[in-house]
Parts: sequence; C-alpha cells; structure tokens
Amino acid sequence: MTWTLPNILTVGRIVLAPVIALLPFFNGYLPKLIAVLIFVAAAVSDIYDGRIARERGEITELGKILDPLADKLLLVASLVPIYFLTRAAQQYQIPWGWGVLPTWVAILLVGREALMTIMRQVAKRRGVVIAAAGAGKLKTIFQDIFLGTALGWFFWMDLREEFGLDVGIANAWEWLLGAAIAFSLAVAVILTAYSLGVYVSRYRGLFGASVKRAAGDGS
Repeated sequence: MTWTLPNILTVGRIVLAPVIALLPFFNGYLPKLIAVLIFVAAAVSDIYDGRIARERGEITELGKILDPLADKLLLVASLVPIYFLTRAAQQYQIPWGWGVLPTWVAILLVGREALMTIMRQVAKRRGVVIAAAGAGKLKTIFQDIFLGTALGWFFWMDLREEFGLDVGIANAWEWLLGAAIAFSLAVAVILTAYSLGVYVSRYRGLFGASVKRAAGDGS
C-alpha cells in the first residue's frame, strides 16, 4: 500500500466507520458526543484528502478505490444508529414531522450510492469518467449536515436528560437543531433524487451500449 497522507486519511475513515455506527447505542451523552466529533472529523477529511492528493501529485489507484468505499461506509455507519434509535425511543425521534427515519429515505440514500458505483464501473470500462456534478456535490453537503445534526440530536437529548436542562436557551437550541435536521434531510432527499436523475439521463447511453454488446456476444 502507498502510505500517502490522503490514503491514510481515507483508511482512517474506513476504520472509524464502525465506531460511528456503534457509539450512539451506548447509554449516556458522552459516547454520542464522541460519535459526533468523529463523524465531523471524517466528513472534513473527506473534503481535504482529494485536494491534498491533487496538490501533492499523490493520486493513486488504491486511493481511487478506497475513497468512494470510505464515503459509502461513512454514510451507512451514520444511518444505522439514526434509523434504529429514532425507532427505539420517542425522545430520539426526528422533530418537525419526520419522526423516525423513513425506510424509503434510507434506501434512497444508500441505493443512490450503490447505483452510482455501478454506473462509474460501467463507464470506466468504456473509457468514460463520470465526474461529480454540482447537484451531487451539493447533495453531499446537505447529507453530511443531516447526518451530523441527527447524531448531535441524540447527544443533545441525552445531555438534556442528564442535567435536566429546561431553560429558554436550551429550548431555543433544541428548536434550531430540530429545524436543521428536518430541513437538511428534506433537501438531501430532493437533491439525491434529482442528482441521480441527472446522472442517469446524462449517461444512459452507456447502459444501452453495454446491453447491445452483451446481446451481440451471445448471438
């Protein structure tokens, strides 16, 4: 393995993904706070590892494989506690009308990444590079905001219960945090569906050509 700084950051995200998935299930606010901090660090490293690789000329084949893998693991690891904890206790439910994390939303978020992986592999075999589009980049931003604030919601609710916080500023913060969760999730869902539609529309010819080639080989 080429131990460049970008690859080290990427491997770090892979290693930390299970930690993010497990910590919120422990009782108390401290494990949930650690999960939030780790998620934020992982999300920030995802922004900079590619930039560092380009600036240093350290783009490697291994990095191209591990980076998208790390991104998908981070998404799944974050969704696991959000999906189950919102169903485990009423205090953890997502405010502003969402309640629990809908199953179809989890499937959409994960399924989009899986489909994009397949599309990029098909495109790569045909010598085409599917670059990240603006809607896709914006989707990632709002998706990370949702994941971070949702994990932060679990921390806040445990902290509030532990110390009996019931003052005006605490209520205001809870209102703002809940609004951020609901809004970022709604925008992330819209951008996920829209960006997937853009990619499928733009590169649908790749799949048509692949199907025709497969039919020709079988005749």
